[in-house]
Amino acid sequence: MFKVKIAAALLIVGLFVSIHLIAPEFLPEVIDLLSRGDIVETAEYIKGYGSLAVVFSFLLTLFVNAIGFPPAIIFSTANTLIFGIVPGIVLSVVAETVGVTISFILLRFFFRDTAKKIIAKNKRLRSIDKYSSKKGFTVMLIARMVPYLPSGLLNATGALSSMSLWDYFLASLVGKFPSTGIEAIIGHDAILQEEDFTRIIVVVIFAIALIAWAWWYQKKHQH
Repeated sequence: MFKVKIAAALLIVGLFVSIHLIAPEFLPEVIDLLSRGDIVETAEYIKGYGSLAVVFSFLLTLFVNAIGFPPAIIFSTANTLIFGIVPGIVLSVVAETVGVTISFILLRFFFRDTAKKIIAKNKRLRSIDKYSSKKGFTVMLIARMVPYLPSGLLNATGALSSMSLWDYFLASLVGKFPSTGIEAIIGHDAILQEEDFTRIIVVVIFAIALIAWAWWYQKKHQH
C-alpha cells in the first residue's frame, strides 16, 4: 500500500509538471490570481478564455475546492457575474462538489489508515468515528449549508471519518446549494450594488426544506 501511495503522489506531481511544461505561463498566472483573491479580476480572467470560459471556470473552481484554498466565494461570485445568477450558482455547486469529492478520495487514500490507528487508541474518538458512520450524512449536509465555513476543514473531517463516499458526495452536493447561493448572491449584489432580499429568502426557505429532507433521508437510511 505504501508503494501505491508513493506512485499516486508521483502521478499527481507529474500532472502539474506536465501542465507547466505544456504551458509554462499558466500555473504562475493562476497562482498569482489566486493569491490576490480579487473577484472582478478573476471574472475578467475567466472571460478571457472566450468560448472555453465555462470549462475553465469549472476546472478552476474544482481545483480550489479540492485544495481548500482560496475561499470558494471568489469563484462562485465570479461565475454569477459572468454567466448570470442561476447558471453561475449551478456551475459553482457542481464544480465545488466534484472538487471536494476528489479531495475526500485523496485524503482518505493517503491518511485514513493512519487516522484509524489513532482513533482505535482513544475511546472518545472511536465513539465519534462510529457516530460519523451513522449520522455523517446529516452532519455534513448541515455543515455544508453554513456559508463561509472553510471547505478544506470539512474535506479533511469527512475523509478521516468513517462516513461513506456516497453520503459525503450527496451531502456536499445538496448542502452546497444554499451556502453557495447565499455567498454568491451577496457577493454579486455587493459588486454590482444591487439589493434583492427576495433571492436570499428563497435560498433560506430552500435550506430549511433540505434540512427536513435530510432528516427524512437519515431516518430511512437507518432502517
